[in-house]
Amino acid sequence: MDRVATEATRTTAPRTKKATEDRPTGEQRVAEPLTRFVQRVTRRVRAFDRRHPLPWDLHVTGFWVTVALIDVLGGGWLTTTHNPGTPDRLLLTLSLGLSVPLLRRRTHPAAVLLAMAPFALVNAWTGTALQAALLQLVAVYHVALRLPLRNLWWTTALVLTPVAVSAARHGEEGAWSQQIGSQLTSVVVVALIGITVRTRQNHTEALEDRARRLEIERDQQAQLATAAERARIAREMHDIIGHNLSVITGLADGGKYAATKSPERAAQALDAIGTTSRQAMSELRRLLDVLRDDEDGHHPAELTPQPTLTDLEQLINGVRAAGLPVHTTAEGRADLPAGRQLTVYRVIQEALTNTLKHAGPNTTAEITLAYGDQSAVTATITDTGTGTGTGTGTGTAGKFTPADGRGLPGMRERTALYGGTLEAGPRPHPEQGWRVHLHLPEETPQ
Repeated sequence: MDRVATEATRTTAPRTKKATEDRPTGEQRVAEPLTRFVQRVTRRVRAFDRRHPLPWDLHVTGFWVTVALIDVLGGGWLTTTHNPGTPDRLLLTLSLGLSVPLLRRRTHPAAVLLAMAPFALVNAWTGTALQAALLQLVAVYHVALRLPLRNLWWTTALVLTPVAVSAARHGEEGAWSQQIGSQLTSVVVVALIGITVRTRQNHTEALEDRARRLEIERDQQAQLATAAERARIAREMHDIIGHNLSVITGLADGGKYAATKSPERAAQALDAIGTTSRQAMSELRRLLDVLRDDEDGHHPAELTPQPTLTDLEQLINGVRAAGLPVHTTAEGRADLPAGRQLTVYRVIQEALTNTLKHAGPNTTAEITLAYGDQSAVTATITDTGTGTGTGTGTGTAGKFTPADGRGLPGMRERTALYGGTLEAGPRPHPEQGWRVHLHLPEETPQ
């Protein structure tokens, strides 16, 4: 596991917890529950209104109908009328005609305004001048809130027409401009309020949509990070367990063969098996300790650096002890970053492990390392085995096609991190055996 990332995780978690505990108390904490309560109630009311809009529309419409009837029955309309002798039946009809259509103001505001227009004209022509005519502004507000803004032009003209009729028939000198100007100002203010609320709603919806998309993106990134981490851990466990078990298997087979002829060689094989097993258990324990949560009371994981090219000698000695002769050749100076060294080490380890598993008896292996400038490196691992190769892929024109195995696909994933190439396949005729060729190009400056 990456030492820096692990240590950073451990040092960051306590700080986050402490920062939470040290958060200032007082007015902000007292106000927070009230704010959440108001937001929760508002969301519930809006959700109920979206599911059942009719109850709210009935309540609002009933309120305005009641106000219009109180104005008529209480005689309040007499303070503004030009015709105090208007029949009661006409008063009731005009009051209902100017208030009942508001029931559909949210779904069909333009139709509501058109339905109210004849009653507004009769109200202005007869001089009744009911104040219920102002309810047209409610319809104007919903036109500005829900319809394209170009509808405000004919809406304004429709609302101003009854005012012009009333001023022409019943107005005094100088009242024309005053009545038209007053009504026009009211329409403009109501329209601006509707536009402001509409803009706020659109902004809120955009923020909510963005929050939803960010949440989805966060979940997707978490899933991708989890999958990548699982794949990385699987590669590490495969490299650790697979290689050491292959070495142990080779040592056990050699010890069994030597047991009857050379007890000393058998004892050496058993010692090597014990050493390799303990090494594998130690590496596996470190890997599992890093994955364990420290807050559960466990001791912190013991951190060790990842293997580098300086550990190749120990790796090769273990393979040789398992019965596979290995010859190494190096050209140039090994001056690579730690990540590239780990990639080269793991590829060589996997290639030797596959040779131990599948190459057959009397096999030899050869490793050639060529170091270039700017962190470039080429590694070639060949063997003379007579088996079926690695058993995890098929060779086509010297190229490797990954199948169901984890070994070579893992090698290709490591290689791809540095823009390198990996070739694996049978050696060209008449040679026999298998060849793995790794090339990591020069590191491009960022």
